[in-house]
Amino acid sequence: MILLVLISSVLIAGITVYQYREQTRDYHNERLERKEEQIKQSIQYTLRETTFPPTTENLGYIFQDEIYEIADVQNINFNIYDLEGQLIKTSRPKFETDTIANCLDSSVLNGLNASGDKRYVQKNAAIGDKYQASYTYIVDGKFKPIGILNLPYVEDNSFNDKELREFLIRLSGVYVVMLLLAIGLAYFISKYITRSLQTITDMMARTDLTKHNQKILIENPSDEIEKLVTSYNAMIEELEQSAVKLARSEREQAWREMAKQVAHEIKNPLTPMRLSVQSFERKFDPTDPDAKKKMQEYSNTLIQQIDTMSNIASAFSNFAEMPAQQNETLDVIKIVKLALDIFTEEYIHFIAEEDAIIAKLDRTQLIRVVTNLVKNAIQAVPEVESPRILVSVYSDGDYVKIAVADNGTGIDDDLKDRVFEPKFTTKSSGMGLGLGMVKAIVENYKGSIEFTSQEGRGTVFTVNFPKEFRLKSV
Repeated sequence: MILLVLISSVLIAGITVYQYREQTRDYHNERLERKEEQIKQSIQYTLRETTFPPTTENLGYIFQDEIYEIADVQNINFNIYDLEGQLIKTSRPKFETDTIANCLDSSVLNGLNASGDKRYVQKNAAIGDKYQASYTYIVDGKFKPIGILNLPYVEDNSFNDKELREFLIRLSGVYVVMLLLAIGLAYFISKYITRSLQTITDMMARTDLTKHNQKILIENPSDEIEKLVTSYNAMIEELEQSAVKLARSEREQAWREMAKQVAHEIKNPLTPMRLSVQSFERKFDPTDPDAKKKMQEYSNTLIQQIDTMSNIASAFSNFAEMPAQQNETLDVIKIVKLALDIFTEEYIHFIAEEDAIIAKLDRTQLIRVVTNLVKNAIQAVPEVESPRILVSVYSDGDYVKIAVADNGTGIDDDLKDRVFEPKFTTKSSGMGLGLGMVKAIVENYKGSIEFTSQEGRGTVFTVNFPKEFRLKSV
């Protein structure tokens, strides 16, 4: 709208200037014709009243004084030439005769002869002013040419130019007002048009997939806005349906992950229990003097693993963390040795710098951490010629550290960042939840787990447990 106003104002101003110039040109042409006709009538009257014969040779005598009277009456100067273009008489004062051509140019005579109406107008410009010079024949009573009438006419446009400037100034004022009105009108119209769009924009900005989103309701919308609102409302319905499906899928996925974790955690104690029973069946000698002591150790081992499975099942059924922490003051070295008793591999070794290290930890979760790390180390050394696994426990200030080192195949550099990811494994069997579970247990105690590994040389996992850990009150 503003652009149209600007373009129209420029076009109208241009047309106005062009129209003024056309009117000025027509005015001067008509005025020159009127003056020429008036002077010709005066000349014809003088020729009829004179006593001299109306010939070319007598024109100077006929208009000896009359030429001044005619020029004074008509308020314009003129010149009389003979048919050859020589100056006969002029109405101008003597001191101005030097500016008058004494002989007409051949182009004027040719143009006059070639003109059908026996009239020729010459247009020139000098010193910024425009002037015209008309040439027409002076005839006798029988319409025979006896001379040439020259009427110089200077175009005075000062008045018209002043009027044009004043008109353009007034027109500019009108268009400034129109431009301001157009700006205001365009602003309010655009606000009215975009009000619905702003409502849609605000609703889109508040769209949240996790919440119920309201539909857009606009009264009397345009066809385009109505289509946009309909599309938005349809999209909201589809999003809500997709959100329901996504929530259901996430719940199902969570249950599947939970089932996998439970299966994995129950499988961990079952394997050492099976190995313990097989070892007990193969090595137990009823006649051995220490038979009762060994029976007690095997029983403790089985009871420990059964307790672990019981805790897992209880935690799963109660939707709590698996398993729930039951902190107690215990000897870390003793518990680690107990966890290692289920393994029968001769290349597993244990060292401790102290006789006892006391800390407040969950016995079952500590055994799970050691069991998972040792099982992970066992799986890393099957192809090694002289496999070796070293489990060490030592104190470091307020922390107790448990390190499990092996001389297995090591971990590729490209896989190190994914070691603790759930369900990630490089083994052909297993679900890849062991190290992820270990990391979760350790971090739940505000501890840390880290590892160093060299491909082809082995891996060392180090767990840091704070000796004092207090559960947050719920």
